[in-house]
Amino acid sequence: MARSPEIKVGVSGVLGRMGSTVLAAVAGDPGTIAVGGADPAATSATVAHPVTGAPLPLRKSISELIEATRPDVVVDFSNAAGALAAFAACASAGVSVVSGSTGLSAQDLEKARSLASQHSVGIISASNFALGAVLLGYLAGIASRYFDYADLIESHHEAKIDAPSGTALSIARAMVEGRGRRFNQNVAESQTIPGTRGGDFEGINVHSARMPGRVARHEVVFGGTGQTLTMIHDSINRESFMPGVLLAIKRVVTQDGLVVGLDRVLGLEKLKP
Repeated sequence: MARSPEIKVGVSGVLGRMGSTVLAAVAGDPGTIAVGGADPAATSATVAHPVTGAPLPLRKSISELIEATRPDVVVDFSNAAGALAAFAACASAGVSVVSGSTGLSAQDLEKARSLASQHSVGIISASNFALGAVLLGYLAGIASRYFDYADLIESHHEAKIDAPSGTALSIARAMVEGRGRRFNQNVAESQTIPGTRGGDFEGINVHSARMPGRVARHEVVFGGTGQTLTMIHDSINRESFMPGVLLAIKRVVTQDGLVVGLDRVLGLEKLKP
C-alpha cells in the first residue's frame, strides 16, 4: 500500500511536558502530521492542535487512539511499563513506534524485538534523542582507550524517577566497550558519608543529581597522568530532543524490526574504529 508523503503521528502521554513538546514538533514539521494523542489523564475527547488550534482526537489509551486516527507512528515518552504497552498495542495494529522511555530491561527489549518481527513493523527505542548527547557517548567511547580513570556525572530535573539516567548507562557502556576492559578506580579507605564515591559501573564512578531548573546534563571526566579531559552535554530545554525524534519518526516507517539507540539511526555504530 502506498504511504502518504506526510507521516501521520500520534503521541502517547500527550498531556505531559514531553508529550506536548513532541506534538508541537510534529505539527510544525512539513514531513509529519499530528493526528491526535493518548493520555490516561485525559478528561476530554480532544486536544488542541499546537499550530492551528483545531481539535485533535484525545483518548485515554493507545489502542483507542489507533482506532480513532490510524496513525503511521506512535511516539511514546512514558516509562518502561508504558513503553511495553505501546509496543504491544501498536505492533498488533501494524503501527510503528518511536519510544524515548527509559528503564527498559534486556528482556523488555527482546519482547519489543519479537513484536516488531512478528508484525513486520518498525520500533526505535532510544534513551536520549538529543543529537549532542548521542555524540557524547560516541566520542567518550573513543577517548576511553586512552585513559585509565573516569567519572560520569548526570543531572536531571527533580521529577525524574530513575537514577542513573538511561543515557548515563548508555554512555558508560560505550566507554567500557571502547576501552575493552574495566576502568581503574580509587577505592576510599573511609567514607564519612556513605555513597559519596557514587555508583560503580565497571570502574566508572557514576553520580546522579536531581534538582529543579535542570532538564538534562551529562558530564564525563577522564583522568590521566598530569591531565584530565572533560566532555559535557547540556539539554537546555525539551526542544533539544525534537530533531532526533523527527529523524527517528522518518526512519522507523522505512524499517521492520527493532533498533536500539539513536546512534544507529545516525549511523554512528558504523564509524566506530
